Amino acid sequence: MTGQDPQTVEIDTSKPHPARMYDWFLGGKDNYPVDEQMAQQLLALDARGRDMARVNRAFMHRATRWLAEKGVRQFLDIGSGIPTEPNLHQIAQGTAPDARVVYCDNDPIVLAHAAALLRSTPEGATEYIQADARKPDAILEAAGKILDFDRPIALSLLALLHFVDDEDGAADLVDRLVERLPSGSYLVLSHTTGDFDPEGAAQARAMYKARGMTLRPRSRAELTAFFHGLELVEPGVSLSADWRPELGEVIDVPGVEPIPGYAGVARKR
Repeated sequence: MTGQDPQTVEIDTSKPHPARMYDWFLGGKDNYPVDEQMAQQLLALDARGRDMARVNRAFMHRATRWLAEKGVRQFLDIGSGIPTEPNLHQIAQGTAPDARVVYCDNDPIVLAHAAALLRSTPEGATEYIQADARKPDAILEAAGKILDFDRPIALSLLALLHFVDDEDGAADLVDRLVERLPSGSYLVLSHTTGDFDPEGAAQARAMYKARGMTLRPRSRAELTAFFHGLELVEPGVSLSADWRPELGEVIDVPGVEPIPGYAGVARKR
């Protein structure tokens, strides 16, 4: 495992963190009152916050399984979050026991639970990198010790880019990572949107800003732009819930309004 010793991790519980809030939405216990407080405030804006997290998680399962069935044997998951079973490596190795998976996150609480991310099959491998997603060169260097960058890699940035603003280099971040991927690799993205409730999205963004955090909802066109130069897999950039539901794990949500998140998978030529 690359990074700090989990025994020396210091966790800041004075302000909320997206990874811990996501854990709370999924019903996990690796979060703090400050995380729950903000999550509850977000639920006041949209009561389907838990459904959003579950729909995103289900998309990850379907996309990972589809990639493994297509022959991908290497996965780089940046912004992995707190371990929630089944995790990406369990899905990938359930289809391909020899799959190699590298996780990356910058929240110390993820490091504290990294052992759960490292339970690989004997045939495969899993590794955890403690690093900031906005430092792609450091991530690529560390990942290169586990993954073979001469063979296809599935790069997952799931529910991550909406925490990186345009002026902070979100597009450059994606381009730098994709540039290093060999032909036959895939980019997997999921992202929150304000397309269906611009006012609520603006309120959520202000809520994050007041706590020193970034939230940048993007439109379908803006998310599609991250895939430039790549071949989008059918059905292209779609609502997360609508990406290949025939693969299973469709989340039943109440009401008729769409869950406000887009997702897509694209192949590098």
